[in-house]
Amino acid sequence: MSIIDYQDAQAVLAEAEVIHSAAEVNEAVARVAACITADLGEKCPLVLCVMTGGVVFAGQLMTQLKFPLQFDYLHVTRYGQDTAGGALSWKAAPWTSVKDRIVLVVDDILDEGITLAVIRDRLLQLGAAEVKTAVFADKANGLNKPIAADYVAVSVPNRFVFGYGMDVRGAWRNLPAVYAVKGL
Repeated sequence: MSIIDYQDAQAVLAEAEVIHSAAEVNEAVARVAACITADLGEKCPLVLCVMTGGVVFAGQLMTQLKFPLQFDYLHVTRYGQDTAGGALSWKAAPWTSVKDRIVLVVDDILDEGITLAVIRDRLLQLGAAEVKTAVFADKANGLNKPIAADYVAVSVPNRFVFGYGMDVRGAWRNLPAVYAVKGL
């Protein structure tokens, strides 16, 4: 893993366009939390965060869910620090058994849908009773995705976006708003 270049990261942010402000993000997360609470509240689901991008959304979403839940994570990626998806890499499976459980998978972005579809299929193979998916952002890229998320906080344009869990060259997952990289 490379070290983030401070000057490069600052330059990317300075040239970026705000797609969703922090206030819009907070409202969207609250809306999704209310929907999930209404749908899954009495089912006490297992919430699985897809690392690393899903951690911000999962953390803030969980504080607004009004029901008891169990939490775990998995780590599957196609991006690393690249700007385009590559081969699927399983880095960590959940520690908690999914057998006969209602599972809510929480991720940062539904781009091509390949990663989330593979995760859903794998959890069903492991015996999950039902798999629901929540993504912070759904990219409007015109692709016929193999999965549609059950819960979506925001839609983003077909550009390279970062902030709120999504990175650009390893930086800026910690921003409270969503930005698009200039030229990408």
